Amino acid sequence: MFKSLRGKKKVEKFDDSKLIKIDIPIENVPSGIQPPKPKELTSEQKEKYLKVLKHFSQPNLKVPSVEKNPSEKDFAPLTEYEKAWLSRECLLRYLRATKWVLKDAIERITLSLAWRREFGISHLGGENGDKVTMDSIGMENESGKQVILGYENNARPILYLKAGRQNTKTSHRQVEHLVYMLERVIDFMPDGQDSLALLIDFKEYPDVPKVAGNSTIPPIGIGKEVLHILQTHYPERLGKALVTNIPWIAWTFLKLIHPFIDSMTREKLVFDEPFPNYVPLDQLDKFNGGYLDFNYKHKVYWPTMNKMAKEKRSHYLARFQKFGGVVGLSELDLRGTNDTLSRPVESV
Repeated sequence: MFKSLRGKKKVEKFDDSKLIKIDIPIENVPSGIQPPKPKELTSEQKEKYLKVLKHFSQPNLKVPSVEKNPSEKDFAPLTEYEKAWLSRECLLRYLRATKWVLKDAIERITLSLAWRREFGISHLGGENGDKVTMDSIGMENESGKQVILGYENNARPILYLKAGRQNTKTSHRQVEHLVYMLERVIDFMPDGQDSLALLIDFKEYPDVPKVAGNSTIPPIGIGKEVLHILQTHYPERLGKALVTNIPWIAWTFLKLIHPFIDSMTREKLVFDEPFPNYVPLDQLDKFNGGYLDFNYKHKVYWPTMNKMAKEKRSHYLARFQKFGGVVGLSELDLRGTNDTLSRPVESV
């Protein structure tokens, strides 16, 4: 079960002259931060990967467009965007998450393709036809309650969840907002890194007006839905989740949803430890012990973040087309700048 570690929390003081004023995302990972090298696959894992690749490379393959109880009319072929999403690393993430059980991995990927279609994010961006867009959920972020900013020690892009900046009533749009920001922080991933870091802070902010019907702690139903989405449709995406300033009511909420959190996710949760233990100071918000003097201005941050993310998606899709537009291309090649493939599709 979760335990409070408030007594162990300690943030070292630093020189205020080192503060870095910033009001937009850090576009690229600093050269001094490198993602760890991936583990080599065993011969059995390579064989299973190739079988999953073969399944989703079938020219006549159709997948459902709804997550539950699809009828025959709900099936449709893979789109170009879905093939781009089905990268080498994507297939491997699902294989790892299902403990390399081939049938389970294929079913989970198919389920996620269906969910992405139904949820409205299967086109890799509003510019390509997604239903959940920067405009449809923009008001949710007017207070800066979710921010993409900086990279942690292993080159994971950081998504801040600032519960104390909640500005709207509980609704499904809040779930859409979280999913939208997860998709955007994925856009910011450098080549060689395919997981993200969450920095979750329950600190209260007096400048955010209280809204009747809103809460820094989501209802159990919303919490379970978010957990289902994260664990089912974003497997192996969470690299680390740092949680701080946890009020007693949040501990109660965490204990209530504890049975629904899988063991792999629990291992990645860190409570009330200094964030600088995991994030370079020049990549960390000053409110969490870093040097970034970050000031959220919605009219500045929101269009800039979305423009950066759109440019990264355009780069990804252009390289997907350049290298053949097929399932199984590596994100190393799709996010990189190399002229030739570093990982041919069937190279494992």
